[in-house]
Amino acid sequence: MNTTDIHHPGSHPGPVTADDLALGVGLAVALLRQPAALAADWGRAAGSLSWDCWETAEHLADDLFAYAAELGSPAAGGEPSPVPFVVVRQAEGKPRSAIFAERESGPEGLVRVLEACGALLVAMVRTAAPEARAFHVFGAADPAGSAAMGLVETLVHADDLARGLGLEWEPPADLCLRVLHRLFPEVPGGFDPWETLLWATGRGELPGLARRERWRWDSSVR
Repeated sequence: MNTTDIHHPGSHPGPVTADDLALGVGLAVALLRQPAALAADWGRAAGSLSWDCWETAEHLADDLFAYAAELGSPAAGGEPSPVPFVVVRQAEGKPRSAIFAERESGPEGLVRVLEACGALLVAMVRTAAPEARAFHVFGAADPAGSAAMGLVETLVHADDLARGLGLEWEPPADLCLRVLHRLFPEVPGGFDPWETLLWATGRGELPGLARRERWRWDSSVR
């Protein structure tokens, strides 16, 4: 078990980069393009979520698109507010989203939508000015923060999808470390980075710590 301590002096894992985000999205897309994934029932619940796998993948695509859009239209003075896209909730308890995939395209089409939205955010992180600030309710984010938000969404929702579709998923430890350092500065060190990220997002347990029922990250620039 890798128990790298993210709080140990000199152990700064570095910022989340566009390359990190591209890797994470690429791994998730490869996971969902496996024949076993494409042939699975996407109407099954995604892990512990109340959404099914199709809805969860659409939600992830929407997150990636939204973070790209916010970075592309940074708040400039006045009260920070999100870019005013029309968002739709198809039924009570379903995700609010501006991005949906044609059901007729099947899982392969859905994965293409996810891949395209991920590429948009990667491109925005690569090209945005360092001083750009993207709106988010958990704190206005710089490009590295936007990459971190996109990456945490990708890593944990890929886990939700893997559980729902009957697949194996564990992302690289260094990606998890950089996400934890950027978005969850309060989490304890000394545990496996992936297990810690699952705990930080209310999806797992760590020895001696209660499962998180409510959680949020801090995307503000520090």
